[in-house]
Amino acid sequence: MKLIIANKNYSSWSLRPWVLMTALGIPFEEELVQFAGLDNRAAFRRFSPSGTVPCLVDGTQTVWGSLAIILYLADRHEAVWPRELSARVWAQCVTCEMHSGFPALRNDCSMNVGVRVRPRPASPALERDVERIREIFEEGLERFGGPYLAGAHFTAADAFFAPVVFRIRTYGLEVGPLGQAWVERMLAEPAMQAWETAALAETYREEGHEAELAEAGVVTADYRAKA
Repeated sequence: MKLIIANKNYSSWSLRPWVLMTALGIPFEEELVQFAGLDNRAAFRRFSPSGTVPCLVDGTQTVWGSLAIILYLADRHEAVWPRELSARVWAQCVTCEMHSGFPALRNDCSMNVGVRVRPRPASPALERDVERIREIFEEGLERFGGPYLAGAHFTAADAFFAPVVFRIRTYGLEVGPLGQAWVERMLAEPAMQAWETAALAETYREEGHEAELAEAGVVTADYRAKA
């Protein structure tokens, strides 16, 4: 299988299937196609019908979109979801919620792995998103016993919230002691560390994403390789 992604410093959607496949040991070849701006539809249409990343190519099958890729993988690898029914149902619900929701978090705190930001005062919508994320973290960890969101093993639920991990660290978002412990565990995951190492090594700066960063607040540290 080949997984087509975009820049690791910015591409939250690419991170989700990449970190899941890496953490579960699902073999794949990576192809990175660089962002040219905030709208890449025309260029990305050569490999993805939606003009977006990520896109998985498996023989004659082309699967586009993070959630569709997760579902495709789940049909072939049982470890994608928890085995126990209630944990599996919960994991599927919060994965879909992450996929379709949290617009303020996406808009106000775009993913930028290599920096730290003193954010502007949070809007009520962002405060609601962060509070809901804290609820999800605490519910999953308390209900299923951790150390991952839906129990003892890394699953798609953890993968779908992986970009939130980097956002929490970048912008100093508060998710409570239990949620922060999960964040720290995720940051220590070999798959997450591999992604971060590659993200920090990128020298490319995309103007649109950097403009979003400037709007979010004041950059207090930048650990990325020099542009």
